[in-house]
Amino acid sequence: MEAVTLSQVAQAVGGALLGDAAPSSPASNVCIDTRKLVEGDLFLPLAGERVDGHVFIDQAFEKGAAAVFTARQPERLLPGKGYILVEDTAPIPVTLATWYKKGFDIPFIAVTGSVGKTTTKDMVAAVLSEKFSTHKTLENHNNTLGVPLALLKLKPEDQVSVIEMGMNHTGEIDFISALVKPQIALITNIGDAHIENLGSREGILAAKAEVFAHMPADGVAILNGDDELLMTLKGKVKQKIITCGASPYNDYFVSDLDRDLATDDLHCTLHTPTATVELTIPAVGDYMIYPVLMAAAVGEQLGMTVEEIARGVLRYAPTKMRMNVVDRGAQVRILDDSYNANPQSMRAGLQTLAATQRDFKIAILGDMLELGPLGPSLHATIGALTAETHINCLVAIGELARHIAKAAEDAQVPQVYWFETKEEALPTIAKLVEPGSAILVKASRRMAFEEIVQYLVSITPEK
Repeated sequence: MEAVTLSQVAQAVGGALLGDAAPSSPASNVCIDTRKLVEGDLFLPLAGERVDGHVFIDQAFEKGAAAVFTARQPERLLPGKGYILVEDTAPIPVTLATWYKKGFDIPFIAVTGSVGKTTTKDMVAAVLSEKFSTHKTLENHNNTLGVPLALLKLKPEDQVSVIEMGMNHTGEIDFISALVKPQIALITNIGDAHIENLGSREGILAAKAEVFAHMPADGVAILNGDDELLMTLKGKVKQKIITCGASPYNDYFVSDLDRDLATDDLHCTLHTPTATVELTIPAVGDYMIYPVLMAAAVGEQLGMTVEEIARGVLRYAPTKMRMNVVDRGAQVRILDDSYNANPQSMRAGLQTLAATQRDFKIAILGDMLELGPLGPSLHATIGALTAETHINCLVAIGELARHIAKAAEDAQVPQVYWFETKEEALPTIAKLVEPGSAILVKASRRMAFEEIVQYLVSITPEK
């Protein structure tokens, strides 16, 4: 956040500035977690399920907070400290972000979809960074709280902003889009993620399409042209539609896709409506063509040349736990895709593992959540896919993952193990890892499979 004064913040949120801190005192960041607070931050206490953030106000001051928001009249005002008294702290992120965003007359790009939002956001930001000072959503700040906090990270020098939008219920994209008001919106695909809450893939499509109501008529919708459901939006939205995909009937597509056997980088020819260019994509997995194509479409919309786009692609680096490649001793490669999982991303992960240049391929897979009654059958589908992709060994963890293991056994995957918990699985995992292994680690966020990645990094192959 650009340095603003306490009096400006108080006025923006309709609060009263208390205490003897100077009204002109600067603040450059809003923090909701005292563990991450740095000196000069504004601390915003929010009420959680178990604890109210107001109990951490004194701790925030001890760590150097410039001031704190509070919905409670302080019993005493600490000397030299600032307090912004408001009726309720919950609306503050949106209220403050709405006010702050008005100072930025720049293009805002929204990225949503069932699978690949973060990867696409990172790729778009990488490409745009070749020409522009680019702001993007950090970490997992893609929901109704995270997006306002992300917007408060905008800096005066930023020339374009790439905002990731997540959701698991109807109305959330509508809420976020009303705040962001994007000029360009990307939808990566429509899958089964959150189908438990939204009822069907058609329901998921409708929820994602809420973004278009908050875009200008001359805005641009960039869609995965290989997704049949997304293509039903043609003629139904007022914005111009650009399609991206593997097939040449799309506006943006690639040809001559090839993998570097030494690095697993991808090489291809990018075709846009105006030009072609040779590309190197510094990432594993054929699915990476979709983020690249969408980034190219955004780049051209903002006046970039294909040569600039090609250089921008080389800037790409994945967000933590999103298909991060961890190479360690004894030619062991770990594909850390542990942040989240649904059937579509599981399929992409297994295909990437299958294409990895290692002799022994292990899939460590956990529960995929929020699939409702379809959960058992969708997990079984993943188990069958481990056989189709010729995975050597499956370690399935979790109650729903039992269906992955059963289907893999039925499909005669050579080695199949099932465990109820991560802790039970670790001794077996340690014995399985051998020199020349490639290991995919993937499950829904609540499974916390990053702990397995940390364990894999720490052990030495026994064989």
